[in-house]
Amino acid sequence: MAENSRVFLSPIVTTAAAAGYTCERLKSQQQKASNVAAAPTAPLNVVCIASHFKGEEFLRECGRQGARVVLVTRQRTAREQWPREALDDVLTLPDDATAELVTHVVCHLARTRKLGCLIALEEFDVITAALTREHLGLPGMDASTARGFRDKLLMRRKARDAGIKVPDFVHVNNYEEMGEFMENVPAPWIIKPRSDVSASGIRKVDDAEQVWRTIEALDAREAWQEKSTYYLLEQFVAGEVFHVDSVVEGGEVLFAGASCYGRPPLNVVHDGGVYTSFTVEYDTDEHTQLLELNRRLLKALGHERGAAHAEFIKGEGDGEFYFLEIAARVGGAYTAETLEAASGINLWREWARIELAHARGDSHARPRPRREYGGIALSLARQEHPDTSGYDDPEIVQRVEKPNHVGLIVRSAERGRVEELLGQYGERFSRDFSAYVPPPERRGINL
Repeated sequence: MAENSRVFLSPIVTTAAAAGYTCERLKSQQQKASNVAAAPTAPLNVVCIASHFKGEEFLRECGRQGARVVLVTRQRTAREQWPREALDDVLTLPDDATAELVTHVVCHLARTRKLGCLIALEEFDVITAALTREHLGLPGMDASTARGFRDKLLMRRKARDAGIKVPDFVHVNNYEEMGEFMENVPAPWIIKPRSDVSASGIRKVDDAEQVWRTIEALDAREAWQEKSTYYLLEQFVAGEVFHVDSVVEGGEVLFAGASCYGRPPLNVVHDGGVYTSFTVEYDTDEHTQLLELNRRLLKALGHERGAAHAEFIKGEGDGEFYFLEIAARVGGAYTAETLEAASGINLWREWARIELAHARGDSHARPRPRREYGGIALSLARQEHPDTSGYDDPEIVQRVEKPNHVGLIVRSAERGRVEELLGQYGERFSRDFSAYVPPPERRGINL
């Protein structure tokens, strides 16, 4: 056994020393051997890539089901509160590690163990994971499909081709096409990066002069992927913003929840304030339309298996839904926890079950959600550890525990009660806790 252990460890440790990353072995070879002996079949090897701290419940579920889990992360997140009891190894890469290095590291893992699945837990890792799967011939989303969930220009074209309404848009590249767009589409407009997340990097502009000045500033940047051709120009549509969060298997949506933002994310990111989100009322026209749009969108983008977070806006002028963006991941800002409060279904956990069942050749039963209402109020806080003991409503099911953040998740059988509580918390948070930090602009993100 000792000789086998030495051979098993050697490629990982050698690669770590040569490539400048570290390997944290969390379970001994004796533990691994015991697990294998107790299991009817060899444990499934799962590699999860996460350049940010996300997906803890996905990792826990893999561990609960007996999978051998390796986490590939970065130096900045290596010491976060990962569920190490569920992990076999943590491979820590430099913060500036390239997709090629990630692929190289995973390939060395695959020399000594047969990989069952490779999962990106964070949006910035979706394409890296897809490229690595292709290189190793692993099942899962390929790079071409993944780009449809990362490139806002490509996803808009695919949605439009599928007959889904999108705000008018144009690629920031051809001057004639941009001029025609600004002549025909009334201002204001939005300039947004094609590959960033949430509302990061988005600028609202009111006239053509601002557009050209912004383009000039972008083109003055040194890095190619910070220049203007990695942006799009889009019609600004005012209205309520909604999100649909789902899990998919075999191209079929197994579960989806529709929610409404209390304030558009763009406003929260750029102006500060309290973020709120709550369940859309069941069996209404809004609820039905959102779930159907989400189904059509996922089909158009070719999503076969995994999680998805899609956003739509209901135009103030015409009452129509317009597609905004989608990602092949679980939504951030405690979306999974809020949806679980309403439905009893945790998106991370369900996604892990889907992936493991597929890798093992097993069937996965459709989840059976309850139909209650959930909501969240969340804000940056001036205090490192805000005291929310004065918030004692019985509907509170979770308190956010994160430095310099304050948040409460509520659950009720009545949607009106959820909205009432979120309204109260928004006012009280603003007075008691809220802080504002301008969003950093991320640069040089690969498409």
